[in-house]
Amino acid sequence: MSLKEQNAALILINLQKGFDEEEYWGGNRNNKDAEKKASIILTKWRTVNLPIFHIVHSSQNPNSRVHETHPGFEIKDEVKPINGEPVIKKNVNSAFIGTDLKERLDKQGINMLVIIGMTTNFCVSTSTRMAGDLGFDILLISDATAAFDTIGINGEKFSSETIHQTTLANLNNEFAQVIDTKKLLELV
Repeated sequence: MSLKEQNAALILINLQKGFDEEEYWGGNRNNKDAEKKASIILTKWRTVNLPIFHIVHSSQNPNSRVHETHPGFEIKDEVKPINGEPVIKKNVNSAFIGTDLKERLDKQGINMLVIIGMTTNFCVSTSTRMAGDLGFDILLISDATAAFDTIGINGEKFSSETIHQTTLANLNNEFAQVIDTKKLLELV
């Protein structure tokens, strides 16, 4: 059964301009084409008229690059909502806590989610795990997500690619099926 027949919803998480300030988030972002891939996926979803939900992070830290008073709060141009596509604000890592996302999905009878966005190891991972626990079937798109370098508990630096791949490995076949954009588009 195709994703079109399953009425699969596209969930775009935190594709906000503030994530362009790499050093703030740890630097050395991997997957520099993630927004390009996200735009391709979004265009396809619009073409086949499948449900789309834009999720934005509204940080409670006034110094954050994604605080509502910072220009970085804005959604990136290549994936801006159009035609009344819903934009849901969250202020924690999960797209489900403190929002009406689950209610919206349930109201539309949606069981299948396609998740893309920023960052792989924080909001994408948390939202994917929670969606899986809530019973949704999930496709997580590896090349439409990205991570930054991370400092470990002993001060060691972990590369963004290591963080990205390890996070995807932890989610794959447990909370989601991890695939790339090319494979996803074959399924629509």
